[in-house]
Amino acid sequence: MESLAPNIFVKDMNATIAFYKQLGFETIMSVPEKGDYDWAMMKNGEVSFMFQTFNSLGEVLPEISRKDGGSLLFYIKLKGIRSFHEKIKTKTKVISELNKTFYGATEFSIVDNNGYVLTFAEDEV
Repeated sequence: MESLAPNIFVKDMNATIAFYKQLGFETIMSVPEKGDYDWAMMKNGEVSFMFQTFNSLGEVLPEISRKDGGSLLFYIKLKGIRSFHEKIKTKTKVISELNKTFYGATEFSIVDNNGYVLTFAEDEV
């Protein structure tokens, strides 16, 4: 195995792209290239996500049709967690403020516009 790139199903691609741009992600590919998107890949540093509409695969893979969000959490390590937290805390719903965990990481969590939980972490020295 060489990599993992989650393909996350969403209802509103434009809102999702706008949300992740606030977190510093850039759109690097999309289908179609312009207009109403069915799929997009976004990247920030070494972290990438693919987003796809439910409608684009609903008939081929009916198992993907479900409510927003999911029983999973995306754990994203980064450097400069405190400045990142300051930058985005008023742009999104923070569900767990900056805290030092029992395993030594400094973390905080947000919910994206689709109901997915993103936890950002840094091993501060």
